[in-house]
Amino acid sequence: MTAKVNLIKLCVGAQDVDDLEHWQNSPRAKGPDGLPRHITRMWPKRAEDLLAGGSLYWVFKGSVLARQLILRLDEVTGGDGIRRCAIVLDPTIIRTAAAPKRPFQGWRYLKPQDAPPDLPKARKGDDTLPPELDAALAELGLR
Repeated sequence: MTAKVNLIKLCVGAQDVDDLEHWQNSPRAKGPDGLPRHITRMWPKRAEDLLAGGSLYWVFKGSVLARQLILRLDEVTGGDGIRRCAIVLDPTIIRTAAAPKRPFQGWRYLKPQDAPPDLPKARKGDDTLPPELDAALAELGLR
């Protein structure tokens, strides 16, 4: 029996979701198939659970703000000959409600019930809150 699980990871080098989108549109972030991927040293032991509809949740400056569906895990070998895992992602970045998250190393598993909810798609003309304000509201339980 497969139980869906997610991953959570710090989005190092990106200040916000727009930075992530910009990076993933660059050729360096894409695999041979044109899909964005994140390469990590460790291969998830719960690969089957991740591939049962799991997402990679991204943490920006102490808050979860977005996620991407995990499509598959590819084995890649670096120039140093070391085997790594390429987490192949759906190119659609889904914004989530801001959820505070303390810094951590690498990635962690995230149970579906602990994941922040998706935000509704913005309508034309909607204002967006600055990430810091959105995170503060979430911490107070107002978002």
